[in-house]
Amino acid sequence: MNVVDSSAWIEFFVDGANAKYFAKPIQDVDNLLVPTISIYEVFKCILKQGEINQALQAVALMEQGRVIKLDSHLALSAAVNSCEFKLPMADSIIFTTAKLYGAHLWTQDVDFKDIAGVHYFEKK
Repeated sequence: MNVVDSSAWIEFFVDGANAKYFAKPIQDVDNLLVPTISIYEVFKCILKQGEINQALQAVALMEQGRVIKLDSHLALSAAVNSCEFKLPMADSIIFTTAKLYGAHLWTQDVDFKDIAGVHYFEKK
C-alpha cells in the first residue's frame, strides 16, 4: 500500500523534476490510499492558480485510489504523531494514515526528511 503526500501529488501533476519518483505509486491505484486532507490541499493549490477544471481532474485521478476519511481515531492518532514527530496538522494526518494502514509514504516535503520508512526525495 502507498500514500502519496500532497507535495508529491502536486509535483506529479505539474510534471516537476521529482514527478518520476511518484508516478509508480500514483498509477498503482489498487494499492493507493488517499487521505481526504490530501484532496483538500491539492485541489486548493491548483484552484489558486485559477484552474477549476484542472483541479477537478486532479481530484478525479486521486479518487481512483481508496479515499481515507478523517475520523476521530485517525485524528487522535495524528495528534500524537504530530507531537512526537513535530509535524504540522496536515502532514501528521497523511503520515498517520500511512502508518495505520502499513503503507509506504512518498513525499518531497522536508518535514518528513528524517522519519524512518518514508520515501523522501529532496525537492529540486
